[in-house]
Amino acid sequence: MEIIVPSNKNHFGSEDENERYEEEIEKDNWIAINSSTRNAKWWYSAFHNVTAMVGAGVLCFPYSMTELGWGPGVTAITLSWIITLYTLWQMVEMHETIEGKRFDRYHELGQYAFGEKLGLWIVVPQQIMVIVGVDIVYMISGGSSLKKFHDLLTGENKHLKLTHFITIFASVHFALSQLPNFNSISGVSLAATIMSISALGSIAFAYSGHNVVLEIQSAMPSTPQSPSKKPMWKGVIAAYVIVAFCYFPVAFIGYWIFGNSVDEIILVTLNKPTWLIAMANLFVVIHLVGSYQIYAMPVYDMMEVVLVKKLKFKPSWYLRFLARNTYVAFTMLVALSFPFFDGLLGFFGGFAFAPTTYFLPCIIWLVTQKPRRYGLSWFTNWVCIVLGVALMIVAAMGGLRKVIIDAKGYKFYS
Repeated sequence: MEIIVPSNKNHFGSEDENERYEEEIEKDNWIAINSSTRNAKWWYSAFHNVTAMVGAGVLCFPYSMTELGWGPGVTAITLSWIITLYTLWQMVEMHETIEGKRFDRYHELGQYAFGEKLGLWIVVPQQIMVIVGVDIVYMISGGSSLKKFHDLLTGENKHLKLTHFITIFASVHFALSQLPNFNSISGVSLAATIMSISALGSIAFAYSGHNVVLEIQSAMPSTPQSPSKKPMWKGVIAAYVIVAFCYFPVAFIGYWIFGNSVDEIILVTLNKPTWLIAMANLFVVIHLVGSYQIYAMPVYDMMEVVLVKKLKFKPSWYLRFLARNTYVAFTMLVALSFPFFDGLLGFFGGFAFAPTTYFLPCIIWLVTQKPRRYGLSWFTNWVCIVLGVALMIVAAMGGLRKVIIDAKGYKFYS
């Protein structure tokens, strides 16, 4: 519904109050996540969620299977798919848990559950760690795949280092970062979704979409008769079917074919046919372009809220240009400095994704929905919490160890 601000001061108050109100409306409509863009369809939810969940991590899954073996490996991957689908359902349901109120951001839901200050401190640091961590690793994996694509087609060039290709990949995002909101990047997200299911599309940080799901749902229209959770859940189911289609075959078939000889990134193991491997790497690059922007959007939103609401900057194109490109430059610089792909994946996957994906939605559900003690819902949520905490500890320790080992022989900007 369009909000019309009366120009007559008798209708709304003094002229100064009218001006301040109009300024607030202008600021609300300028930031990345706002109520003026609630016109998305269910398929927007589908390909935004696929783009958020499908990335470059599946390339490491066959290697992970060599560490776990068939039994534990299949169990871990299948349980992850089931648990994260359940917690994602919880997030979708809690988006409008209060009638007439929509929690458009993860931290808003956290504040409702834990209080204004505590909720902010519980959710925001973890969400930022996940989102920024994902974008840094996407910078690295995007540059790595671009380099592999180049080397396969033209031969390896000793003068072109990984850092050059990371910089090339980053340059695209300096332009795309200026697209204002989720609806405006729908085309990029759709292309990323298509790339994720072509040839050897990839899945990184397999189930980290929880960190942007409320922001994606915020673009959905909602009425009492047709709440936003209906089209959102329809899109989530479609996304998870696509995720399973990409995720399980690469992990299981990759391990079955190559066994313990598979490299940490399976595309490195594959060398023939050259054209197919080159195309697979190109698809990864295109996919990661969309994935980076999906994860960056909540960060853009946080930055813009602080700039125009807290610091009172006037909304403008150059403010958006400066703020968003500063973020892109930061993730690029970190990626150039520390390109430990697989170690970073394990560390961020354990330390940050486990809380926000596996068990924080369950804790919020227990606090806000108050299921019957010792009932099925109560028991299910506590099982997810225990498994999530265990995953966080073990995966973070393993990832940190891998980063330390890789860092010993690394030269900066090589």
